[in-house]
Amino acid sequence: MASRRRAAGFTLIELMVALFVLALVAVLSWRGLDGMVRAQETTQARADEIHSLQMGLAQWSTDLDALVQLPQMPALDWNGRVLRLTRPASAAAVAQGVIVVGWSRRVSGGVSRWTRWQSPPLTTRGQVEDAWVRADAWAQGQAGTEDAAAVAITALQDWQVFFYRSDAWTNPLSSDFTQPTPVATPTVTPSTPSTTTSTTGPTGTPAPVAPAAVNPRLPQLPEGVRIVLTLPAGQAISGDLVRDWVRPTVGGGKS
Repeated sequence: MASRRRAAGFTLIELMVALFVLALVAVLSWRGLDGMVRAQETTQARADEIHSLQMGLAQWSTDLDALVQLPQMPALDWNGRVLRLTRPASAAAVAQGVIVVGWSRRVSGGVSRWTRWQSPPLTTRGQVEDAWVRADAWAQGQAGTEDAAAVAITALQDWQVFFYRSDAWTNPLSSDFTQPTPVATPTVTPSTPSTTTSTTGPTGTPAPVAPAAVNPRLPQLPEGVRIVLTLPAGQAISGDLVRDWVRPTVGGGKS
């Protein structure tokens, strides 16, 4: 009778061993699931970094493709802090105004990032000149500049900019100054009276308007632009990343 009761149940030691085994399995399972979640989060973070970098490089090329030359004003400039350019506010219509875009390396929260800034749509020469100055002030981190208009692209340790001129990649700060290559000119209301003149032909129809004098000290538009991004370690992509852009009107595989 006693042996029959013993066979019908578990001893305390057997129950404790079973509970220990179950607890050990639960801990191992939790560690495995936690490792899988962490790996998924890391993979997603790496994918987001790559996607953000790809989007930034695509926007960089789009900005350069849309370069527009305004009378008596530079279309593209690198001063060692910020690369500034002027482009249409809308890809559909230049007549809607232009915007000034700035690309720079900004430090925020102790992290250095490649950042893009843009002005609101501009319709007068004075507004464009003011935005050109504000882009440089923003790159220097001066108080009152609009960080709200800036978008951080990716972590960046350093970057370099080169212009392709005279069959060579050169430092933009040492580039020569010549008459700019004409490109599409938008309708921008000048803040000062225009220097162009219009006459009437023999038949009474208006003669062609003489173009305004071009400032010979304006920098010539380069045939190409190269950026070298030094991405910090610990990211999905690290080290030097080189990206070349060729002016669409040039072609010929300069990059």
